[in-house]
Amino acid sequence: MHKLKFMRCISGLCLLLGLNLPSFAADCDKLPPSSVSVKRLEEPLVLNLNYSYKALKGMSADYSRHNTQVLGLTRGQSTTSVKTSSKVQTDASGRWECASHQINLEYGFSPMTVYVGKEFPQGSCAYKEIYEHEMKHVRTYQEHAKKIEQEINESLKQRFETSTPTRGARGETQQRLNVEINERWMPYIKRLLDQANAEQRLVDSPEEYERVASSCDNAIKKQLTITR
Repeated sequence: MHKLKFMRCISGLCLLLGLNLPSFAADCDKLPPSSVSVKRLEEPLVLNLNYSYKALKGMSADYSRHNTQVLGLTRGQSTTSVKTSSKVQTDASGRWECASHQINLEYGFSPMTVYVGKEFPQGSCAYKEIYEHEMKHVRTYQEHAKKIEQEINESLKQRFETSTPTRGARGETQQRLNVEINERWMPYIKRLLDQANAEQRLVDSPEEYERVASSCDNAIKKQLTITR
C-alpha cells in the first residue's frame, strides 16, 4: 500500500509540474526563426605617402625576402565582428528558457592601406608603376574576401538558421551561443581570411619585382642608387 501511494504521489507531482509545459511550448513556438546575416566589408582605401621605401621595408612582413627593396606596401587587416540579439521566453517557474537568435556577422580586410615610398612623388611614372602593383594586392584581398563569402554564409546558416528555439536553464542559451561563436566561429573565419597571405605572395614574384624596378626607363633603379 505504501508503495502504491508513493507512486501515485510521484505521478501527481509530475502532473503538477507539467501543467505549465503546454503553455511554455506554445510561447516558444511563437518565437521567430533564428537567422544569420553576413556582410562583407568594403571600406574606402587609405593611401599613405609619408614613409620612405627604407621604412616600408621594416614595416613589411616579407622584409627578408629576396633581398629586395620594398617600394610600396599594402596592408589589409583581417577583421571579423559578430553582433547577436535574442528573443527569449521564460517558463512560469523562471528556471527555464527558450530563445531564437539573430546573428549579424561582418568580415573582411579593414582597414586597407596602400603605401608608396615618398621618394616617388604622385604623378611620376615610378609612382604609377608602384601604385598599380600595390593595387594588385588590394584586388587580391578583395577577391579573396568574395571567394570565401559563400562558404561562410552557408556554414553559419546550416548551423544557426532554424525554426526550433534553443532551450536551457535561464541565462544559459545566450552564454552557450557566445562561447561557440568565440571559440569556434571567430577562429574559423580568421583562418579563411588568413589564406589570402599565400595568394599575396604569388603577386610578389621575382619577375614582378624586376618588372616594376626596371620600369620607367630604370627611373626606380636610379632613385634607389641615389638614396642607397
